[in-house]
Amino acid sequence: MTAPTGLFWQDMEVGSSQITMSRTVTETDLVTFTNWFGFTERLFLEAGYAETEGYKARLVPGALTYCIAEGLTLQTRDLYGTGLAFMHADVSVKSPVYVGDTLRVRVTVEKTRAASKGARGVVETVNEVLNQHDEVVLVFRPTRLVRGRE
Repeated sequence: MTAPTGLFWQDMEVGSSQITMSRTVTETDLVTFTNWFGFTERLFLEAGYAETEGYKARLVPGALTYCIAEGLTLQTRDLYGTGLAFMHADVSVKSPVYVGDTLRVRVTVEKTRAASKGARGVVETVNEVLNQHDEVVLVFRPTRLVRGRE
């Protein structure tokens, strides 16, 4: 096994925050996601229909926004080799996301505690997904099981 390079739960200080790299949502992202996972809603597929519903273009599903944000969070490598389990998350969509929007995530540690057994802990964060205008478009609060120091 390769030595973990991520953070141990004891190193994740309550109140600490970081911003991930950014990623632009592409037409390919939208088409692939909606087709792979059956999100065949007209709001995601038909520009004209989305506009009649008050949107400026086809919407990006909140589930895709969440998936991109979780990927950006994991790419920080803070959990590389130390993340043991994704236990729970609350997700709230705040604003529409469209193809061409550039997303990044502000991750803030809210709570940490030792797990009931083993050298591991439970870490809760609030992850705010920001668009290119620094508007919060989605918030998710994951709870993760993270390796601790032996």
